[in-house]
Amino acid sequence: MPTTAAIPDLNSILGEVAAGRISVDDAACLLQNNPQRNEDYARAFANLDHGRDGRTGFIEVLYCEGKTPEQTAAILTRQDEHQRALLATRANPEHAEAAIAAVSDLEYHRAARLLRRLDPDRKVIAAPIAIVSAGTSDVFVAEEAALTIETVGHTPSRHYDVGVAGLHRVTGIRDELNRCGCVIVVAGMEGALPSVVAGLIARPVIAVPTSVGYGAALGGLAALLGMLAGCAPGVSVVNIDNGFGAALAACRINTKLERTEHA
Repeated sequence: MPTTAAIPDLNSILGEVAAGRISVDDAACLLQNNPQRNEDYARAFANLDHGRDGRTGFIEVLYCEGKTPEQTAAILTRQDEHQRALLATRANPEHAEAAIAAVSDLEYHRAARLLRRLDPDRKVIAAPIAIVSAGTSDVFVAEEAALTIETVGHTPSRHYDVGVAGLHRVTGIRDELNRCGCVIVVAGMEGALPSVVAGLIARPVIAVPTSVGYGAALGGLAALLGMLAGCAPGVSVVNIDNGFGAALAACRINTKLERTEHA
């Protein structure tokens, strides 16, 4: 197989394949294993936003679904050159294997389908953000939110399997939730939990419908509509299974509250 020094860029690799001088497998290996080749390869399909942190307060996050493992690894390799924290959502085991081969200090959280690397120097916001899930089946979305919150630099406070089928479980954590800066409530089925929580506490509530539930749940549509039509005022609702989006919204709120309280 040719050395990486023999083939300087993407066009040369493709030319070598077209001429029959290297195999497709060898070309893939060159692209995957050499950081510079990964950068050239990534430019063919991804226009990365390295300045997003400065504009919005958080780095660009990679959404892996619909991308190949090779594309995922190439993008993360490029991001690795510009930022200390890395975050990739909706990553399957194949994405994770390719990404960790390219950037070895990435962590893979299978339950949350998330790849990340923490910035050891991130500033941690004092007030925690609560993540409340109705059932254990909703934890895959709740953990996506919790791990994202931690990556941004906030502290997640987890309260799982406290759905409305046993209301004493919700009332039992009321004081803990009121000590948090913001509360994310994750629920499938009929999506009733956010209204209950919002009726008990004085903190901002962000509702996340999940795709968990039997046939009439319609893949989370019933929970989404239930949350949008809920009677507790002031609840914000994100898209189905969007733990990541809820987490960033909660972090923005929590950061604002922190600055206001210390002004």
